[in-house]
Amino acid sequence: MQKIAILGMARSGLAAAAKAVSLGFDVFLSDRKPRSEITDAAALEAYYQCEFGGHTSRILDADTIIISPGISRKLPLLLKAADRNIEVISEIEFGFRIKSPTLKLIAVTGSNGKSTTVSLIHHLLATAGINSILAGNIGDAFTSFPIETDSIDTAVLEISSFQLETCYQFKPEIAALLNISPDHLNRYSSMEDYASTKFNIFMNQNDDDLAILNADDPWTHKLMRQINSRKLYFSLKKHKDIYLKHNEMIVFGSESFPINNFSLKGPHNLANIMAAILAVSPYQISPEIIRHGLETFKPLPHRLEFVAEINGISFFNDSKATNTDAVRYSVQSFTKPVRIIMGGAGKGEDYSILNPYLKKFARKVYLCGDTAVEMEAAFDPEIDKKVYCDLEDALQKAFLEAERGDIILLAPGCTSFDRFSDYTERGNYFKKLVRELNDEKK
Repeated sequence: MQKIAILGMARSGLAAAAKAVSLGFDVFLSDRKPRSEITDAAALEAYYQCEFGGHTSRILDADTIIISPGISRKLPLLLKAADRNIEVISEIEFGFRIKSPTLKLIAVTGSNGKSTTVSLIHHLLATAGINSILAGNIGDAFTSFPIETDSIDTAVLEISSFQLETCYQFKPEIAALLNISPDHLNRYSSMEDYASTKFNIFMNQNDDDLAILNADDPWTHKLMRQINSRKLYFSLKKHKDIYLKHNEMIVFGSESFPINNFSLKGPHNLANIMAAILAVSPYQISPEIIRHGLETFKPLPHRLEFVAEINGISFFNDSKATNTDAVRYSVQSFTKPVRIIMGGAGKGEDYSILNPYLKKFARKVYLCGDTAVEMEAAFDPEIDKKVYCDLEDALQKAFLEAERGDIILLAPGCTSFDRFSDYTERGNYFKKLVRELNDEKK
């Protein structure tokens, strides 16, 4: 019986464990958190071999080690595993190896826009009556579904660079790379290292497969010669397989879709829509169904999400804007300058690249969180900016200074880990604060 060690008792780790046991593998679970911090620890111990409070050399007894995305391959025990030729793979890679041969994969990666794009692809397939699942770095883990059976036609997967680090055989029939911008530079040695990891999504594709690429992205141009599959391009600026012409999106030079009817707004979302349309193009879905899907898709929360209007002041939650490129897209989605709240836990980015965008699109910048002082120093003197003690203080001040018609935007440009568990908790807290402001004004 093959032995599998799984590092991390979170969503993907537990899904992989349950699937591995069901397929007859001998499973050992390991987590760095103490037993008291693990949900349902007693139930896990009753079903699996487990260890808590750190990873021990027991994991080296395994034939294969499956790691959660947040765990670095540079962990000393994993380096020892590599020396012993013990495979270290992601849950995505494990899922690919045990899936049914009939299950088709659409995989999407990129620095920004992944969740929106895969959700839209899934919605377009569902609108066309195609049996698909949405998994990976969004929703439920890939291996939580019956992927080893013939019950699912297509899996739409959001794939992070962390997951791609430990993918070796993974081969989606359709793979899309939305964009590459500075992100997670506290984990990677360079932008080249980060970009190359993203390109792992294409490494096993051949002539029968499809690669979807952003013709406007400089890093894509640098590395696209590595791709061996058929290529389709989307662009906001150039005449490509799908492109913009005035207020219409032109697909393969024939079909057109008026962008004013789309539920998603902002230039970055137009690029996401283009990628989604190209991703479903092999399915021969009629333009009428595509058009209906684009008009009925509901935008995801925490992504340029309208929260409320109070005394003529509009509040938007873009908590998912966790890097500088996402902030750049966010501020350009409005027709007037915004009062923007920024700051959180840093990822090694150069915040000064936002200077031209903040000068043009920000009325004032309200800074809070661990990166507040660093951001204040990086932004040019002519940008109206100030550091506040926390998110509550920043929001209160923005509201006091705002005039009727103003927009207050949460677009942190950082992760939430200085105070919140993730961007969702941060976004929900922001919405709670806005609701409280609204209640005070009633």
